[in-house]
Amino acid sequence: MFSRSIFRKTLATATTLARPTALPTLPRLLLTFRPLSTETKSAIDAAVKSAPVVLFMKGTPEQPMCGFSRATVQILGLQGVDPEKLAAYNVLEDEDLRHGIKEYSNWPTIPQLYLNEEFVGGCDILVGMHQSGELEEMLEKAGVLVPAVEEGSAGPKADA
Repeated sequence: MFSRSIFRKTLATATTLARPTALPTLPRLLLTFRPLSTETKSAIDAAVKSAPVVLFMKGTPEQPMCGFSRATVQILGLQGVDPEKLAAYNVLEDEDLRHGIKEYSNWPTIPQLYLNEEFVGGCDILVGMHQSGELEEMLEKAGVLVPAVEEGSAGPKADA
């Protein structure tokens, strides 16, 4: 037969384990969640449609304000993206854009790259695509690279 003290200890342990624990605290992201306003969504839609290649970044291509934005700009340069086909938006200039682009793409980080109105990814995705050759192929298909200069037509002829 069970002794009462062993039974009580077992019962106490079982009921302690069965009790619901305190609810976990909500992540900070959920506490700061701001739904995407109609105006911000419309502005981002227009921005995404403004050029074949659209980059939302911290800073500008000439003066990136974070290492990830700098790396993304460098990758696009190495790939040979035509600057005439690139529109870059500095999210540091507009708080609604900075938070709204994350909601729009359902991607938590900046920079974010769009190609022909389709979200491609952030810096980490672009680095992987660059290393695998997938990014070059995608940019070529989209026709956003600077045309290659043929060797015979390097520029105007110099008079001798």
